Amino acid sequence: MRYLSYAGLILGLILFTILIAWQGVSEIIHLFYDSGLSLLLLPIVWLPSLLVAVISWRLLFLNSQAPSFPLALKALWIGRAINTLLPVATIGGEIIKARLLTLWGTGGIAATASVLVDKTVQALAVAVWAFIGTLLLIYLAVDDELAIAAMSGVFVLLAGIVGFILVQKAGMAGFMTRMMGKFVASDGWADITNNAEEVDQIVAELYRRGVLLIKSIFWRTLGLALQTTEVWFACYLLGQPITVVEALMLKSLTSTLSDIAFFIPNAYGVQEGSYIVLGALLGLTPDFSLAVSLATRIRELLVDLPGLLVWQHIEARLLLGNGYKKAS
Repeated sequence: MRYLSYAGLILGLILFTILIAWQGVSEIIHLFYDSGLSLLLLPIVWLPSLLVAVISWRLLFLNSQAPSFPLALKALWIGRAINTLLPVATIGGEIIKARLLTLWGTGGIAATASVLVDKTVQALAVAVWAFIGTLLLIYLAVDDELAIAAMSGVFVLLAGIVGFILVQKAGMAGFMTRMMGKFVASDGWADITNNAEEVDQIVAELYRRGVLLIKSIFWRTLGLALQTTEVWFACYLLGQPITVVEALMLKSLTSTLSDIAFFIPNAYGVQEGSYIVLGALLGLTPDFSLAVSLATRIRELLVDLPGLLVWQHIEARLLLGNGYKKAS
């Protein structure tokens, strides 16, 4: 998986560079220059989607095991930053989310189970979001063939998610640890296997709580919909406003394509190409669509990069603290 992520990163950066060179750096810079510092407001209009995602995640804990809102927000922020900026195939951030909650007092089994189910909720929300975008594509009547292809893609995505859920309910965590135990010579591995089986039990219980699961999917989908304000506002600031419906369609399908290309870190090139293709359906020029895509990436510098730095600070303090204890 690591080598696939590195290969995806190289491929994405090559495509990213080609697209920018094709449209011309000077034209894109000109669009940004005309908009001025107002583009720095884009991360602010995006932030509500992060808060809504926290509401969704906290529903995926049994009884009183849910972390406080501030701690869940911090863990989600850092996990998202890792998935965005590092070549971890959108999995590394989920592992760190569980690790951070464990460090901050949440039980490791509860944290791991919630992260596993939350990953499924994220995928289901993307499927719902893609379905909404496809319906809007049909409503706008800009490309019937593309709408049919998009709808087919939604059903394929749903089939994959259903398969993932069935694997989890069958005891994925316990099965994986038992298989790894055949190759690991450790007296403590039995405890790890037992913990994994407890994770499987909690995962199964969470899936049995259908109402809470539906609420979680609703909040996640709402969070994705709220991100539309970022695209709508970017188009407005860059001098070519679009309607809310057009922004919903554009954001929905571009983000879905970016999520599907999970093996390319941060969807470099994929996001830009998606904006160019789908933007053309709305009458947007390629250079303008590319500028919109790049404008939404300002968030990566102002929101995600600080999250990555905070994570490194936490890990460094932990490492130094353990080193001090050992020396003592």
